[in-house]
Amino acid sequence: MCYDLVMVRIIHVDMDAFFAAVEVRDNPELAGKPLIIGALPHERGVVSTCSYEARKYGVRSAMPISQAFRLCPHGIFMHGNFAKYIRASQQIRKVWESYTDLVEKISLDEGFLDITGSEHLFGGARQIAQEIKARTLQEVGLTCSVGIGYSKMSAKLASEEKKPDGLFEIPDIAALHRLILDRPTRTIYGIGTQTAAKLAEHGILTVRQILENERVVETLLGKYGREIVLLARGADNRRITAAAPAKSLGKERTFQEDITDFERLKDNLVLIAKRLAFKIQSQGIFCKTITLKVTYSGMKRITRNISGDSTNCPREIAARAIGLLEKIERRPVRLVGISLSGFSDRIGEQLNLFDMRESQKSRRFAEAIFNLQYKFGLDIIKTGRELIAEKNLYGE
Repeated sequence: MCYDLVMVRIIHVDMDAFFAAVEVRDNPELAGKPLIIGALPHERGVVSTCSYEARKYGVRSAMPISQAFRLCPHGIFMHGNFAKYIRASQQIRKVWESYTDLVEKISLDEGFLDITGSEHLFGGARQIAQEIKARTLQEVGLTCSVGIGYSKMSAKLASEEKKPDGLFEIPDIAALHRLILDRPTRTIYGIGTQTAAKLAEHGILTVRQILENERVVETLLGKYGREIVLLARGADNRRITAAAPAKSLGKERTFQEDITDFERLKDNLVLIAKRLAFKIQSQGIFCKTITLKVTYSGMKRITRNISGDSTNCPREIAARAIGLLEKIERRPVRLVGISLSGFSDRIGEQLNLFDMRESQKSRRFAEAIFNLQYKFGLDIIKTGRELIAEKNLYGE
């Protein structure tokens, strides 16, 4: 596809209050009520997500449940069911892929579609957007907000413009600037709270002021500042990357000095398992085979693997890898890693979202952790074992 000769057309789809919407779909009696998912009022926990009705009372994701209860004591509090959310996400993606094979799934409820080469087959971008909304409602029972743009940033901003259940188009740079020039700097992709505060210290509060102070922004933020300036100008050359299904997924850690302390190796495996598990959880898939990779001093490399019930639980992945580590020869180690394979996107009769051998309480806890990591980043919350591993390795 030649992007230089063809006007790029990007669609961004964002499901409306996804987790809560799935629960309302499956229990219509919840419709129109403030629904808060995460934990019950008497439990310790945080809000994973909430309905738009709950947001009117100030309830927000990552808020302590106790605070959400004070703001909305008449709300309906419940635990999430991530297995249902994964199934709904898989149905939604099938709708997207019927219009283009260039689909970049950002999360379970959000994705980009590059329809540059296929929009003429379906009557244009707006027709595709309308069909996605209609089919998502008919086939999955959920509403979504859809944005059409000439770039990824413009499409995402467009999908946010008419939420919920909206459709909006930003066809070119002129339309983008008419919309955002006098909005806060955080409107620009990649500007977070700290960056916005740093810009504000220099009197830069809006997108327009970024463009009026380009040199200041670039001096303050360096290469990152240059990227912000380009985005503020409306220049966004990021492309849709449709990842091919992976046969395996791995992560390794190479040490500056050989390691003889196998407890330190176990700590590394815990943190590696956390990141690998998050990746496959985000894709709604499970692995059956865990492979331990070890390179000894002298570059001798060995692998050991174990297959069992499908899982995407970080604790289970780490436990299996550590079990393999305990069986190998204890010699100085230069590299340690984990590889996952044997992927499946189906939950078998012996499976739940994480692992049937875990108690119901433990599964709910694991799901709540993933919900927060999925929304706010992998390091927003850590288990006690992960904190111990980090402290042992980095002294944090």
